[in-house]
This record gives sequence, structure tokens and C-alpha cells, in this order.
Amino acid sequence: MKAILCSQYCQPDDLVLADVPDPVAEPGQAVIAIKSAALNFFDILMIQGKYQIKPPFPFSPAAEVAGVIESVGAGVTDLKVGDRVVASCGHNGAREKIALPANTIVKIPDNLDFDRAAGIIIIYGTALHALEDRASPKPGETLAVLGAAGGTGLAACELGKLMGLKVIACASSDEKLEFAKAHGAELTLNYAKEDLKEGLKRLTGGKGADIIFDPVGGSYAEAALRAIAWEGRFLVIGFAAGDIPKMPLNLALLKGCDIRGVFWGAWTRLNAEKNRANLEKLVKWTAEGKISSHVDRTFPLAQTAEALKVLAGRQAMGKVILMAATAAVSLWDTLLMIAQIGRNVSRRSSLATHAFLDNYLLTDPHFKSLN
Repeated sequence: MKAILCSQYCQPDDLVLADVPDPVAEPGQAVIAIKSAALNFFDILMIQGKYQIKPPFPFSPAAEVAGVIESVGAGVTDLKVGDRVVASCGHNGAREKIALPANTIVKIPDNLDFDRAAGIIIIYGTALHALEDRASPKPGETLAVLGAAGGTGLAACELGKLMGLKVIACASSDEKLEFAKAHGAELTLNYAKEDLKEGLKRLTGGKGADIIFDPVGGSYAEAALRAIAWEGRFLVIGFAAGDIPKMPLNLALLKGCDIRGVFWGAWTRLNAEKNRANLEKLVKWTAEGKISSHVDRTFPLAQTAEALKVLAGRQAMGKVILMAATAAVSLWDTLLMIAQIGRNVSRRSSLATHAFLDNYLLTDPHFKSLN
């Protein structure tokens, strides 16, 4: 089978498309024929050796996959050949097949296409854990989301709205803010045009944001913390800006606030049953159109380097997806891919339309009947 390999720490252009042996399902495992694999910003850090998790060489980037069960090992009873599934794999998703523990694999309904399914696990899993388990949210509180048009930021906007929070999307362009507003944000702040601290104070009537969701880091983190409400919760999600901020801890004292880390990967290992329940819930919500799992663009497996550079340049609004070279798709998935191409082409002219399309394709009975 084909796989994108990282054989030493490198840049995206140094990754190699190679042939590797097909995986075999051991007892308790199942082999997934991968149709779609989702990329995340940390994939760039991982191939560069800058991420906290360092897989042995050679490995493939991409930590979440969707596809079809090809075979099952001894003792596996809840999965069968042909089941449509999604799973988190940590790495090695940028290949045509993967063997994973069966208890980490979740079935997906027929009306959920592989591209959108692949993008659910990490960004929505992280955002749901952050908001449900770490943020101590109360309905009506304000949630400021930095990097709101990126994958995790967009997930936080959508889930925040579902949880009854007043979402303030913060991003670096009006286009990104328009996109976030179409996906759950009530208010917006362009921190390329307005000081982040002053803008958050203005939008909250001087009180500050009750919850700050920060996957960006860099200089924005301290500015946001200075605009947090009394007894607010600052959620440390990641550092897409590249720099890990050094917060003046006197701010936590003066604001009476909490700075709370959100390490979803470690939490999933310690809370496997809760994480599986979360994933099943997110799959259901996506299939029902409650959350979008919006795909910004797709790339064939051979163009993994180009896909990673889109993430590195912070160009994506939503998920970036790899499609396995030999992936055969159903009529339903073909129709959804055509619609996705249309969204990509028209993205700059009508961002608000995308939220409608995401929901329409899931709910219109004419599309459902074609599957």
C-alpha cells in the first residue's frame, strides 16, 4: 500500500510517498481502508520533531481517519467488514490502510461523508473537552475564541453556541470573521485592526470575557488574559502562532482567574469511556447538522506537503483533508465531494452560504435517498 513517510525530522517537502506492507489485524484489532485522513497543525510540529509526542521512524502524519473496515482480528465482535467508521490514530493516518484497536473505532451513519467524518475527532473532541470539562461554563457567559476560523476555533464557536454561550470570534481578517459568524459566533473582533484587549473590553461592556479559548498563543495570549472577567477561565489549547507565551502570574492574582491547560490527548487515555461517548455524540451531532465539521479543502495523498503548507500558512478555514489514492467512494460521497468543491470555489464570494449547504446536504430528503 502507499504511505507518506517521515524517516527523519524534516519539512513538508521532504516527506516521501512510498510502498509499505499492508497491515494485518491482530487479536482485538481491525484494519481500516482509509478514505479520508484529517491533518492538524501539530502534524507539522511532529514531522519537525517539535511536538511533545515523537513517534519512531518511519511514521506518517495525520492523526484521524475515516474509512471502511477491511478485516477484523480475533475477538472483535462489534465491527464487521464493510462498516463505515472513524477513528483517532495519533499518527500514521496518511496512508491507505491502518490497523487499530477495535475499541477505539466508532461507526458512522450512511449520511455522513468520509471527509467530514475524519475532521470530527480532534478539533471537536478538544473543544468539547475544553468547554464541558475544563471551562465550568454557565449559560449566557461570554466565550472569546482566538483563531476562530481555524479548525479548533471553529469547533469552539459551534459548540459554544450549542451550550448557550455568547460567542465572540477573534481572528485576523474580516473574511475569517464572516466565516466564524456563519458558524455560531454572535460578535466578532478583528485583532489585526483593533487591539485585542481593548476590543474584548468593548464587546463585553468593560467586564471582560468569562471564558477565553486560546489555540493561538504568542502575543495574543497575554492581551486576551488582560481582558478576562473576574473569576474567568483562560483555556490553554495550543500555540499556532509558534511562540509559547510567558504569562505574568500577577494577572491571575489581580483577575482572580484560572489558567487551565487542555491536553485532550492525555485526557482521552485516562478517560477512554467518556472520550468514546463524546465521539459518538459528536458523530451524531454532525450527521444531524448541529455541527458542521466544515472541510476547507481536500488533497490527494501524494500532495500531503501542499496540504501541510496550507496549515502552516494559516490559510485554512475549517479542516484540511487527505484522500487515499485508491479510495473508492459511494454515490453519496461523490455528491458530497462535488458540493464541497463548489464550496471551495465559491468560498470567498459567499461564506454564509456554506453553513446552509452543510446543513442542507444532511437534511434534504432528496440527498438522503440517494445513499
